[in-house]
Amino acid sequence: MKIGIIVAMRKELELLLPLLQNSEESRMGGMEFHCGKMGRHDVMVMQCGIGKVNAAMGALMLVNNFTPNFVINSGVAGGADLSVNVMDVVAGARVAYHDVWCGPESELGQVQGLPLYFEGAKRLLDLVPERDDIHKGLICSGDQFIDKKEEVNRIKGNFPDALAVDMESGAIAQVCHLSKVPFLALRVISDSPGASHDNTKQYLDFWTDAPRESFALLKDMISRL
Repeated sequence: MKIGIIVAMRKELELLLPLLQNSEESRMGGMEFHCGKMGRHDVMVMQCGIGKVNAAMGALMLVNNFTPNFVINSGVAGGADLSVNVMDVVAGARVAYHDVWCGPESELGQVQGLPLYFEGAKRLLDLVPERDDIHKGLICSGDQFIDKKEEVNRIKGNFPDALAVDMESGAIAQVCHLSKVPFLALRVISDSPGASHDNTKQYLDFWTDAPRESFALLKDMISRL
């Protein structure tokens, strides 16, 4: 089986690559790809860059050149609910945009002609362990670093079930939906807007306790596919 893994940032890539066996690096379109093994599966890991355009470009290149059976977007996200804490993991049972508005013929968050919610791959979701620090639910994406409680409240006003916010999952989910490739976003919570007076500092401090556990969880899920 072939599995594609997409991360946004170099910090995330550096934490993930040690889990890849016999990896070989290549470059396409200015993006970096690492192909290797996780257990018995062929895995392609790539860093797409931050934001929806980078994420969509990277996802399309990955799908077209690697033809994966599954795509997983892993990395960090901001917490959007009191039920999730820093270092918890959110698995995207659904993904939506929080910053899309195509007019009165579509719902807020919906790209016209596409579903409002992109569903996470059931086969992958079934591999996510049932633990207090792991949550399955809605991830909302947009081209904005959310660092204020007021911004979280705005998003929650439109998407009350949102557990996490990020900048890439929606675009990758859309590409995978159009390409008919099952997709899952798996995000570790790096910061909780509104829970700290200095949310940016909370985010930066997070990297001193690098989220290796979430990538270990990812590796365990892949080994059980």
